[in-house]
Amino acid sequence: MEAMASGLKEGQPVPPGGERRAEDRRGSIVDRRSGLERRRGPGRRRSDSRRSAEEGELNAEQFEFVMAMDEYKRANKKPFPSWTEVLEVVKYLGYRKVAEVGDHVDRPAPDPE
Repeated sequence: MEAMASGLKEGQPVPPGGERRAEDRRGSIVDRRSGLERRRGPGRRRSDSRRSAEEGELNAEQFEFVMAMDEYKRANKKPFPSWTEVLEVVKYLGYRKVAEVGDHVDRPAPDPE
């Protein structure tokens, strides 16, 4: 009974000291859930604004967008708005498409030849 209470399966040897140590799962760079590498690799750096936003430090523009989305979700009782609704909020904030599509921020720039 003592082995089962400590989380060990019946018939499994108990390590010295009577306790099973938790395995360090952070040692692997492969994500257990998806099987994909967690590292970005060369040329895959985050921009300063994206890094700071992911760490919880928003600039004025990011904060305005977050607050507008929060207001939209509360007013419409929609905790998960669709992308069409997100675009609606972005347009409400005054953003308009004025240029052609550029390079994606997560893709490395092509090498100049």
